[in-house]
Amino acid sequence: MTLPTPRRRVVLLGATGSIGRQACDVIARYPDRFTLVGAVAGSSGAALAAIATRFGVTRTALVHPGPDTELPPGCATGIDAACEIAAMDADVVCVAITGAAAIRPTLAAIDAGATVATATKEVLVMAGELVKARAAAARARIIPIDSEHSALWQCLRGEDPASVSRLVLTASGGPFLRRPLDTFASITPAEALAHPTWNMGPKVTIDSATMMNKGLEVIEAHFLFDVEYSSIDVAIHPTSIVHSWVEFQDGAVIAQMGLPDMRVPIALALADGERLPGVGPHLDLRDASPLEFLAVDEARFPAVALARSAGERGGLAPCVFNAANEEAVMAFTAGQCRFDEIVPLVSDALASFHGDSASTLDGVLAADTWARGFVRATTVGAVAAR
Repeated sequence: MTLPTPRRRVVLLGATGSIGRQACDVIARYPDRFTLVGAVAGSSGAALAAIATRFGVTRTALVHPGPDTELPPGCATGIDAACEIAAMDADVVCVAITGAAAIRPTLAAIDAGATVATATKEVLVMAGELVKARAAAARARIIPIDSEHSALWQCLRGEDPASVSRLVLTASGGPFLRRPLDTFASITPAEALAHPTWNMGPKVTIDSATMMNKGLEVIEAHFLFDVEYSSIDVAIHPTSIVHSWVEFQDGAVIAQMGLPDMRVPIALALADGERLPGVGPHLDLRDASPLEFLAVDEARFPAVALARSAGERGGLAPCVFNAANEEAVMAFTAGQCRFDEIVPLVSDALASFHGDSASTLDGVLAADTWARGFVRATTVGAVAAR
């Protein structure tokens, strides 16, 4: 007699965003495998209430309620409430909060010894040293959801880390892979949000257009897999069929492939590496051929080299890189800077920063605040000068 597999209790942070909604779809599709026990959202009370009703969730929190926000019954508010839910007893805490706002709830889950399935690359980028130290102390596990890092995780399972020669992250190249460089100054937010293969939230989509996302992923891969920056590379692959690959010392290459569908890495992470039937559509490589791979043009996409430089510098430099980019993206969407000014703004912030240790949360948050202030002041000054 085979005993039924216990349902895994899931806490979902960032429940109403793009990844959060897809995680809800996975949980709903496999009710015999998952049960949602806690949910946190940023400011959408109505969407959070709908999730609470759909799944019967009694532990919810809204971080930024407005004065007229309608809350689910029993919903708590504020970042402390979000951290309490992140630390509740669960089998897996799924982190889908966008950007640096995820750091405190993620650390709360880690300190509770949880298995953390994270789609928020910014947490490891801004505080990788701190996150890894806290995870080791609490014996918490971190599983990646990002399609590229999930691909690397899958390729590395069962392999001797010493046998790895190189990790290669793939990038679609975004909407501007072949756009003339002399037109980059006129790129609009609407054009930057038109991603050719993935359906993502606005910040991640613009990061894909600049390839800042790939720079962030290089830093994240360094912390996730304990691989030196010199052994992490990026290749442009416009159709997003090969999500990443690993090269081994004997010359072998293992790649993870599939049609672009975030539900696949989400389900794999929530199920702790178990493959569930029918999560996404099946790939027929005969239909996907030919597969094209290109080197990164640093004149077109300077963000990748800038990220590598910040990662190799270490300390708080990756935190400044991340925070400056978040602010620059917001400035671009608000019409306060041009698309081709995003990477230079981040570069200027890194050049002007002289902080050191990333071993404390206070130090990380101070560097984050400094970088944001630097970019805001720079963009305000630039707008005034035009």
